[in-house]
Amino acid sequence: MKNEIDHRLILDAYEKIHTHGKAEQGRHVLDGITAYTDHDGYTVFMEGHGVQLTLEFHNKYRLDYDNERQFDQFMRAVKNISKGYETPGLER
Repeated sequence: MKNEIDHRLILDAYEKIHTHGKAEQGRHVLDGITAYTDHDGYTVFMEGHGVQLTLEFHNKYRLDYDNERQFDQFMRAVKNISKGYETPGLER
């Protein structure tokens, strides 16, 4: 299961989840996707639809999921978050 991930998309969605999502025990949740970082902020974690994504420093990433359908649902949700929410201070 090899997938190419656009790290800019992931980081954009992370920021929007952090800004617009509901805070729950150090994590933020928006539209079925949970996002959080490690203690120093260099590693981003996103989870949802049976997928766990870890985006590390220097844009290395690790994906864990059982089937392509889960991955497709996860990526669709991440893209919808990225496109559907405004970043404060930026105009489109």
